Amino acid sequence: MSNHNNEDKFSKRAARPQSMAGVMGGFLKMFGARASDSDLVARWGEIMGPEISAVATLVAIKKMRDDKFNVTIRPANPAYTLQLSYMSDEITGRINKYFGYDAVGKISFRK
Repeated sequence: MSNHNNEDKFSKRAARPQSMAGVMGGFLKMFGARASDSDLVARWGEIMGPEISAVATLVAIKKMRDDKFNVTIRPANPAYTLQLSYMSDEITGRINKYFGYDAVGKISFRK
């Protein structure tokens, strides 16, 4: 049996640029370790940046059945809920980048 196909897949994957968080997140996930949920709460302002953290706080993180997280966010003012819902892809991307893998399954807003 030839390993020729496996070598091609590896060389293509190695040629693609990746972020350190993505590489380390995948590596840590292989061993069952991951970034802490409480650390996400503590570093919310740093992870989200000033434009999001000024108008929203992290309220809850719940693990769903599919091993993804339901992240609940509370806007500082209910008027920001619509703006934050438009930014949900960006918020999801920042949280996934922090964890290093596709961790967020759903974002909920609490008024």
